[in-house]
Amino acid sequence: MRKLILASAMLGAVSLSFATNGDNLIGVSPASRGMGGIGVGMPVGPTDTIFRNSAWMSYYKGFNMSFGGILLFPEVKAKSNVAPPPPPPPASATSQSKMFVVPEVGIVNQINDKLTFGIGAFGVSGMGVDYRNKGDNFLNMHTTFQFMRVIPTLAYKVNDAIYVSGAVHLAYGSLDMGATIGGANLGGGQSQTYGIGAQLGIAYNMGDFVYAGLTYQSPVNMTYKRVFDFDCLKLPPACDGQFEDFKLTQPQELAFGIGVKPMDNLKVGMDIRWINWKNAKGYKEFQWKDQWVIAFGGEFKPTQKLALRTGYNYGRSPIRGGVKNTAEDFQIAVYNLTAFPAITEHHITLGLGYEFTKNFSIDLAYKHAFKKKVSATYGTNYVEAQNAQNAISIGLNWKF
Repeated sequence: MRKLILASAMLGAVSLSFATNGDNLIGVSPASRGMGGIGVGMPVGPTDTIFRNSAWMSYYKGFNMSFGGILLFPEVKAKSNVAPPPPPPPASATSQSKMFVVPEVGIVNQINDKLTFGIGAFGVSGMGVDYRNKGDNFLNMHTTFQFMRVIPTLAYKVNDAIYVSGAVHLAYGSLDMGATIGGANLGGGQSQTYGIGAQLGIAYNMGDFVYAGLTYQSPVNMTYKRVFDFDCLKLPPACDGQFEDFKLTQPQELAFGIGVKPMDNLKVGMDIRWINWKNAKGYKEFQWKDQWVIAFGGEFKPTQKLALRTGYNYGRSPIRGGVKNTAEDFQIAVYNLTAFPAITEHHITLGLGYEFTKNFSIDLAYKHAFKKKVSATYGTNYVEAQNAQNAISIGLNWKF
C-alpha cells in the first residue's frame, strides 16, 4: 500500500491552483483584488466587469482599456511519513516554485446608449510545485499548470436601472506533470488544450446608490493529451511508457452580490459565490467539496484623484483532511495535499488607485492569504500540507 500511496503522491504533478478560492484567483483586476475580489454586485472598474459580471459594462461610458498583471508569491510546504518501507520519521520539504506572473488585459467600449462590447484575456488559475532533489523520502516532482480565459462579451442596457449581458469564455490550459518513481518517468511532458464556456449576468443600479448583481458561469471541459502514465499507479507499478489523457473541468459557478454608495466618495459591497467542485471532472474523483466564498470590500476617495481600498475574502478549503477510514481515501488525501495545496481560506486585501490625468490612472493591490494547515492520517500514515501567500498586482488604465 505504501508504494501505491507514494505513486499517487508522485502524480501530484497536476498541482493546479493558486490556492486562493480553490484554484481560482479571488479577482483579476487590482481594483477588485484590493476590495477582496468583489465585483458581481457592484461596479468596481471596467476591466474587472468583463470577468466577474459583464452586465456592469453598461455602467461605463466611452472607451476603456487596461493592462497589468499579478505577481504571486506562494509559500507551500508538505510533510509526510509515506515512503518506501521501512517507514522513516516524517520528512518535510518546501516547494522551490516561489513566484508566478499572471497577466491581464481588457477593453470595454460603449457602442451606443444601449450596447457595450468588451473583451479581456486573464490568467485565472495555475500553480507549480518543485520538490525535486528532496531524496527518496519525499516527492521527486516538478509541476506547472496555467489556465487562461479570453472573454468576448456584450452588455445591454434595458433601462437606467437594469443591465444584462452574455459572454463566451475561450479557455487555454497548459499542464506539465513531471515526476519519477523508481527511475521511471511518469510525466509525458507539457500538454496544451482548449475549451469553451459561457456566462450570463444581470445588474441592478438604483440611482447610483444601491447595487445588486447575479451571474452564472458554465463549466469548461478540458482534456490534456498523453500527459501521464497512470499504469505506474498499479500495485505493483506497471509503468509502460504509454502516457494517457487527463480530463479536468473548471467548475460551474453561481454568484450574487450587493453594494451601496452612501456618499459620493464611499462605496462598499459584498459578494457570495458558489463553486461546484464536487461535480467537476478531475475534482470529484479526488473528493473536492463545493465551496461557498464570501467577499467584502470598500473604496474611500479622500480626494477626487485618490482611491483607497480594502477587503476580506473567505472560502472554506475544498480539500478536507482528518482521519481516513480506507487506504483509498488516504491515497486521495496524499494526492491532494502534496499536489493540490488549494487550502488557503482567509485573505485580507489593500489597494489604491490614482488618476494622473482624466485619461490615465494606475491601480495597485496587495493580498495576503494567511497560512493554513491541513493534515490526514490512516493508521500510522500521516500527510500534511500548509500554504500561505502574498501577491501584488498593478493595472494601467486609459479611458477616452
